[in-house]
Amino acid sequence: MEHALAVVGPEEVAKDLIREAGELAAGVDARLTLLCVVSEEEYADEREALEAIPEADVSYSVGQALEGARSFANDIGIEMLEDVDIEYETAGAVGDRAETVLQGAENHGCDHVFMTGERRSPTGKAIFGDVTQRVILDFEGPVTVVTA
Repeated sequence: MEHALAVVGPEEVAKDLIREAGELAAGVDARLTLLCVVSEEEYADEREALEAIPEADVSYSVGQALEGARSFANDIGIEMLEDVDIEYETAGAVGDRAETVLQGAENHGCDHVFMTGERRSPTGKAIFGDVTQRVILDFEGPVTVVTA
C-alpha cells in the first residue's frame, strides 16, 4: 500500500474505520486521503430544505456541498487521527457514491480503499444494488470493508 483512500461517514463504524486506515497507512509509511461523499439525493434534499425557508435568500450550491463534505472529512480526521503519526489530505465530492469513490481513488492515485458496508442479502443486492459491491468489483486493488 502506497496511498489509501478512506471513505468518511458519520457512523461510529466509519469513524473506527478511519482510525484503522490511518494506523495501517502509518505502519507502512503510506499516504492517506479521507473522502466524504454527498450523494446527489442528499444534496438535492438539503438544497430543497434551504430553499423552502420563507423569506430567506438562501442558496446551496454544489461548491458549498463540496466544501462542507471536505470540512467534515477534515473534522473526522482531526478527531480520529490526532495521535496517529500520519499526514493526510481531505476531499469532498457530490455524486453517485460508488462512482465517486472509484473516481476519487483514481484521481488521488490510490491503490487501496477502506470503506464501510451494509449487510444485505444477495437478493437485496441484486434488486437495489450495493455501493460496496460495485467498488469491490470495479476497483483494481484491495478494498477493506467493515460492517457494523
